[in-house]
Amino acid sequence: MRMLSPPHPGAFVRTEVIEPQGLTVAAAAEVLGVSRPALSTFLNGRSGLSGMMALRIEKAFGVRMDTLMRMQSSYDIARTRGREDELDIEPYRAGAGPGSTGTGT
Repeated sequence: MRMLSPPHPGAFVRTEVIEPQGLTVAAAAEVLGVSRPALSTFLNGRSGLSGMMALRIEKAFGVRMDTLMRMQSSYDIARTRGREDELDIEPYRAGAGPGSTGTGT
């Protein structure tokens, strides 16, 4: 069962990886080989987790990139699901679509 509102993976990385190590964002960025603004943007949930950032976190801190990418996917799915009312799309039925003659040909 999916969480209704899963946390952004940046919050997890901040509270469960970086803060317990006693690192500042600048120091963690240096460890990861990224800019401080790029890491800060991710940690504050203003950007998504890229595969490369997930791999950097795995190599530096041992958190599996698979886990981090699943967290990002769950977060993205929940946010997108929350917007489904914005779409006015009916389920497709063969032979009933636009331009259909209803004969299946």
